[in-house]
Amino acid sequence: MHNRRHFLKHLGIGAAALPFISNLSAFATQAALSSRKQRLVVMFSPNGTVPWDFWPDEEGETFTLKRILEPLKDFQSRMVVMHGVCDKVRGDGDNHMRGMGCLLTGVELFPGNIQGGSDTPAGWASGISIDQEIGNFLQSKAETRTRFGSLEFGVMVPDRADTWTRMSYVGANKPIAPIDDPYLMFKKLYGQVKDREVLTSVLDSVQQDLKRISQVVSAADRHLLDEHATFVRSMEAQLQQSQDQGHAVPALELGVKEENDNIPQITKMQMDLLVNSFVNDFSRVATFQITNSVGQPKMRWLGIDDSHHELSHEPNENMEAHEKLTKINTWYAEQLAYLVRRLSETPEPGAEGSLLDNTLIVWGNELGQGNSHTLDNLPFVMVGNGLDFDMGRSLKFPSVPHNRLLVALAHGFGHHIESFGNPEYCKDGVLTGLT
Repeated sequence: MHNRRHFLKHLGIGAAALPFISNLSAFATQAALSSRKQRLVVMFSPNGTVPWDFWPDEEGETFTLKRILEPLKDFQSRMVVMHGVCDKVRGDGDNHMRGMGCLLTGVELFPGNIQGGSDTPAGWASGISIDQEIGNFLQSKAETRTRFGSLEFGVMVPDRADTWTRMSYVGANKPIAPIDDPYLMFKKLYGQVKDREVLTSVLDSVQQDLKRISQVVSAADRHLLDEHATFVRSMEAQLQQSQDQGHAVPALELGVKEENDNIPQITKMQMDLLVNSFVNDFSRVATFQITNSVGQPKMRWLGIDDSHHELSHEPNENMEAHEKLTKINTWYAEQLAYLVRRLSETPEPGAEGSLLDNTLIVWGNELGQGNSHTLDNLPFVMVGNGLDFDMGRSLKFPSVPHNRLLVALAHGFGHHIESFGNPEYCKDGVLTGLT
């Protein structure tokens, strides 16, 4: 059995079983088996933060989490809070547009006809985003190549395609639409759900294949097969329960109709799929975009009927509005905490430790604060040990370009680029103080 294709042909295994067996040691090269699986997740939430409820007062290893970051207290030793990292990119577009389009690209927007705020209109970003740059680097080597170079998850991202709704780019003028329908993401990962109304079991068509495979692989691989099968069964049950209870279910089409009150459920489903994609080694790079720049969710599950973006425009003196904004941003931190906990509780397949030991999550935003539309002091938080940064610290930088952070992410994967995005903002090199 010289390779996977020969192995599958020898056993008479169909292609439908591939999603379940791609991470089994029987199919891994020796280089892949001996190399560590490093992963990156970039999570986005919009409209800036509430500075006085976000930034720790202290700098260094001893710091107190403010209200917004309190949900992450169990992981304080595995997180870095970074103050003073700024989006210096200027040019066409308003700050919401530049904040979103330049967040991961670090480069100017093209001139265009999308009008925002009182600034000049703009188009798409004029360069690749760092998630795609790192994904391409990993895909270029056999030992780090995965089924998908990257996965783009979304939650309630509008159907419209514009600079406010896209943060990932495969290249200049080439944005990537996130998949914000968990049923579509499920189909992308497993490729077997043809009719959500019937929800016929994915496993029915591959059960015999999986049984034959389990007879010839190791005990550890058999256990992994069982875990994959259990996860798919639970997802199907969850989707069926959603239908049975009359909950609004997104259509199986590009984009998803906004169903505001389903945001918590969809977020959890997408995060569960993200964790499972890492277990299966479907990809090692992912983005997770909750709504969009200028996002307008009404978080009624928090007792808030106001739109997020409209609240973010209120002056600092409106303490009632900013109390609501703190609750909203705390909820986003709770979603991050859920993802972090799932990763921490999930063993690393074929190795010691957990997925969190090999994953770095970067939580970012297009603005520092909504009412000023500032691109300074973007609320960047990193959690996890995937890139071997020195975690458990509150860092305060002297207004540094966020391009240097993007370069540091690449370096963490062994991709030693000298600059990323606009090279003017990389003259001082990779962001120091992370290792």
